[in-house]
Amino acid sequence: ILRPSIPEILQSYEFLAEVDFIRAKSYFAIQTNSLKPAIENEQLLDWTMAVHPLLQLSLAKHGKKVVPLDIELNQKQRILIISGPNAGGKSVCLKTVGLLQYMLQCGMLIPLHERSHTGIFSNIFIDIGDEQSIEDDLSTYSSHLTNMKIMMKSCNERSLILIDEFGGGTEPQIGGAIAEAVLKRFNQKRTFGVITTHYQNLKHFAEDHEGVVNGAMLYDRHLMQALFQLQIGNPGSSFAIEIARKIGLPEDVIADASEIVGSEYINADKYLQDIVRDKRYWEGKRQTIRQREKQMEETIARYQSEMEELQKSRKEIIKQAKEEAERMLQESNARIENTIRTIKEAQAEKEKTRLARQELTDFRTSLDTLTSKEQEEKIARKMEKLKEKQERKKNKKNEPKTATATPSNSPKVIPVTVGDNVKLKGQTSIGQVMEINGKNATVAFGSIKTTVKLDRLERSNVTTKTESFAKTTFVSSQTHDQMYEKKLNFKQDIDVRGMRGDEALQAVTYFIDDAILIGMDRVRILHGTGTGILRTLIRQYLSTVSGVSHYADEHIQFGGAGITVVDLD
Repeated sequence: ILRPSIPEILQSYEFLAEVDFIRAKSYFAIQTNSLKPAIENEQLLDWTMAVHPLLQLSLAKHGKKVVPLDIELNQKQRILIISGPNAGGKSVCLKTVGLLQYMLQCGMLIPLHERSHTGIFSNIFIDIGDEQSIEDDLSTYSSHLTNMKIMMKSCNERSLILIDEFGGGTEPQIGGAIAEAVLKRFNQKRTFGVITTHYQNLKHFAEDHEGVVNGAMLYDRHLMQALFQLQIGNPGSSFAIEIARKIGLPEDVIADASEIVGSEYINADKYLQDIVRDKRYWEGKRQTIRQREKQMEETIARYQSEMEELQKSRKEIIKQAKEEAERMLQESNARIENTIRTIKEAQAEKEKTRLARQELTDFRTSLDTLTSKEQEEKIARKMEKLKEKQERKKNKKNEPKTATATPSNSPKVIPVTVGDNVKLKGQTSIGQVMEINGKNATVAFGSIKTTVKLDRLERSNVTTKTESFAKTTFVSSQTHDQMYEKKLNFKQDIDVRGMRGDEALQAVTYFIDDAILIGMDRVRILHGTGTGILRTLIRQYLSTVSGVSHYADEHIQFGGAGITVVDLD
């Protein structure tokens, strides 16, 4: 039964194995917080916060965290020589680089920061641990040399070499010399590598040759403990004397050892430690300065934004203030025009009318000639007053209201005077006080004058005298308000240039009607010169309007025959 399905079963078996393999990789990636970094088509190591996954899992069981590794290898610094104290993390750095690079090239996700960049190497050569073999008659040093021979023969610019305790296992002086010669060949072949060592000559080689760079595993001299942090740029100290003293080796033994090696070496090692310490200090300072600069830039940007907003608000307030001033000017203009009309109705002399108009013109001119600075100062003072007024209102609102009004809060009764707008108690008709004789007052309700006792009168809520002129017993409040609004918004000029004859006549008709209705003395019609047809039609119409007393060309300086000035009764 199964034999015919053997190919399908084998295929399913392979498929399940592949799916299980993919699931295992993803599960391991989740466990180790791994990800896929940016992969470049070149030889490169630019890793940030790389972590050895097995060490991470092991320390996590004991509630500890791995110190992440930051490392960079590129075309300018291909080989990194790591030095530092024993048990300081040199080998862990080496194994982290080897394991993560191999995992990546096996298609696995690796635990490092997402901003890291990785490359691909054709060969990875590793010499870690003691490959001593009794059967093959190989000592520790012999096994190291065998590996060096294979590496020198096979490595190229696409290779990665990882060597732990480079040159170790034999006499330090000759071991260091052979290691330096081998390192020179690696550098000539432009290979990449990470190498750990204690030899001073290899540190000097890294300082003197391009392509090779020193790195140090940091150590806290005060706390006498390793920090497990890699710092590229300076060689590290072995801290042999300090570690021996911490372990408790007799002080006389340490003194003898120091004397044997010589004060010059001890001092050089001490100076190296001081340099590393100072570099850490200034690196911390630089980070602090960067943070402060960033905060300062953000603060400056915020202040600039707020200043721009304030400038914008200031311009808006000035604009509103100017509009308010213009509105007040128009209202003043309407009041003066109304006064002139009243004088004219009272058959006053034309000279007084002319003088009143001249005063209005002077007032406008004086307002326009104010410098912008003066305007801004006045507006600023106005804004301050408005702000104080708003504050007072706000404070009043916040005060608790009493259930009954006290006598001090009751409004004062203002006596009626000549010119006040008044009404009879219980009535809505509004009149104006013309004269007061003792306890009696003469009040004009429209065209009707009557004598009323003062105690029967009460002041009207109407605030402007112009309203009292227009409001009578025969005109509704709504009609009066419409008329007053029309008077405020009325323009004394109309432009009919470009219109057809019938359109122009209709516009002029409405315009003249409104002007007569609100009591204008003079208006202007802009019709242009052209062929003169519009001018003739408009003037023929004006000659038929009873409210028009006179019309003529404007003065030559202000438009001449292109404008008709119309005087109204």
